[in-house]
Amino acid sequence: MDRSPTPLVLLPAMGCDGQLWARQIVDLSRLAQPEFGDLSRDDTLDGMAARVLADAPPRFAVAGVSLGGYVAMEMVRQAPDRITRIALFGTRDSMDMRPRTVSGQGMLATAPHADPRLSAIVSGPAQAMADRVGPAVFERQQRALLARPDISDAIAAIRVPALVAVGDRDRICTPDDARALSARIASARFHLLRSCGHLAPMERPGEVTALLRDWLTHG
Repeated sequence: MDRSPTPLVLLPAMGCDGQLWARQIVDLSRLAQPEFGDLSRDDTLDGMAARVLADAPPRFAVAGVSLGGYVAMEMVRQAPDRITRIALFGTRDSMDMRPRTVSGQGMLATAPHADPRLSAIVSGPAQAMADRVGPAVFERQQRALLARPDISDAIAAIRVPALVAVGDRDRICTPDDARALSARIASARFHLLRSCGHLAPMERPGEVTALLRDWLTHG
């Protein structure tokens, strides 16, 4: 008997748009019903989460990168009965961060790149995303991160199958950061992506798709 596709909301990192998840949207189309959550219009995590929840299916899985991961956890806090599972990429267990410019964030995310063979492939699309998103949205997203330093309640609300993954060369969320988050989620499975920086769905699309396929199928 065929399994019905799982509604899946995908959330971007700061300064990114739907291009970050382009491969997964295509590659998971038979298993899931992916849609992209808009994190560009609000300047608080609460507001971002509420907006995505308002547009999301009644029950769904959610996956986020960095900023998207924090919003995903806030969505679980706001609506724990609606979210069936959560995947967090490049997400820390603390909101402490250093304010950065758009260009500074992009440099940390993509250069020097974890895998030199992919530098040109990834850095070009990453810069294009930042250009499309623009500095005004980036500033709103940065304010959202700075406005809520304690996410303990959001982490504690997670009681569904969880995946926590991070690139071994991530300089924004280090492997130790992600391991600390994983340790605080009782249901979490941790995965380290080799030769990978901060934008895992774009840098290691096949491996991320495989992780999400297993997560969607088995938890």
